[in-house]
Amino acid sequence: MDTTLPRQNLGISAYRWLKQDIIRGAFQPGEKLLMSRLKERYDLGVGPLREALSQLVAERLVVAISQRGYRVAPMSLAELADLYDARAQLEGLVLRLAIERGDDAWEAGILARAHTLSKVVGVNTPDELLDVWDARHKAFHTAIASGCRSPHLLQVREGLFDQVERYRHLWLRETVFSEEALARKREEHAALVEVILARNADRAAEMMREHLMTPVPIITEAMQRQGLA
Repeated sequence: MDTTLPRQNLGISAYRWLKQDIIRGAFQPGEKLLMSRLKERYDLGVGPLREALSQLVAERLVVAISQRGYRVAPMSLAELADLYDARAQLEGLVLRLAIERGDDAWEAGILARAHTLSKVVGVNTPDELLDVWDARHKAFHTAIASGCRSPHLLQVREGLFDQVERYRHLWLRETVFSEEALARKREEHAALVEVILARNADRAAEMMREHLMTPVPIITEAMQRQGLA
């Protein structure tokens, strides 16, 4: 890793690398984050790592232990249920506003992202498949939400997304590598697009909430199987 970057960039890089590793389970819930191990893993000094850890504390992915360093935040079924319910409720509200405020360009953006998401092919490795599909899936939902034209609501939405990422990653690994599961998702997305473009706000909001809650039982089973719950 390039430590010749300016200090600010080192802090940003440390944040991104550490966050990705926590989300993907390189560090387990409750695990102590030893500074010596982090320095060796990322080839960075204490300063950038402390900056990264402080930011991840603010995002509730890391817990600061008084005088004793940091630990990865725990995971629980109660938090899983609350985070997903909050996201589903907020996404329903954002979608209603988007249908009310979105224009032709907004509709075109949704169609473009839906098309791109449905065409995830030609990837070389399972991890690449996961990364590409996840990025396009996020872009699809962000295109829908953008029509609400509220920077503050979108910021809250992004914050909830950050907090739910560890749980989402468990769902992604259960979904992206299953052609049957991906086919169901394609059907859900196509149905969502149809109702959104018809400007049926009540039905679209209901479908969006149902769509966002479908991962919960899958994640619950994965957490129990992996001893995380």
